[in-house]
Amino acid sequence: MSFSNNCKSERIPGPIRGNALSGICEKTCIQAEKVFDACMSQSSMSDLQLTVTDVTPTDLTAPYKFVSAKSSSTAAQITDLTVTDIPEDSCYARVTCNVQIPVTVTFTDANGKTGTGIATVTVPKDVILHVSTPSVIPYSIQATVGFVASQGSYTADDQFTVTGCATVILKVTMPVDLLVPSYGYCYIPPCREYTQQVCEGVFDLPLYPQECGEDCRCGSRLKG
Repeated sequence: MSFSNNCKSERIPGPIRGNALSGICEKTCIQAEKVFDACMSQSSMSDLQLTVTDVTPTDLTAPYKFVSAKSSSTAAQITDLTVTDIPEDSCYARVTCNVQIPVTVTFTDANGKTGTGIATVTVPKDVILHVSTPSVIPYSIQATVGFVASQGSYTADDQFTVTGCATVILKVTMPVDLLVPSYGYCYIPPCREYTQQVCEGVFDLPLYPQECGEDCRCGSRLKG
């Protein structure tokens, strides 16, 4: 059993059918990360220089042949962050920063042996975002990222020149305590263990053999 195949819909996540207010039994305080604003930008990057480090394995022979490059994590490091208030609208601010995307580069060496290395793609951003008003708990700027490159060539000294696509989602977030309507605690069904059902036919057998058919009655064989 699991959330996806359990019939107790009133206590498990899933689509709401009927009146959404039906079954609400309490107001619950939950700890969550509230997103005050977010924006997404996607861009193509050509002639991008990637210098790989931590190359594995260590016995590769140059020159290399580029295979692919993709982000190794959806979390990115933000550097050189500056948030500037906009005088015309106190609810918005200009956010400038550099978003550093961690990338894993895959390639083959002169002998056809596959290797990998770590690189960083830096994407400069200059955007306008809604920020929260001053409070005891400060907001933070976070980035969710993605990068992929399927075209590239080896330059020299563990360096590749690639053409790739980058996705950057900037968010203004803050840890908060939220009061939300609740249906109560979630029902956690027991797990359905995976099995190849090799004993399915065996376990269906009766414990003892049946001596008579369904129409037989006790002692019928003794009657003349």
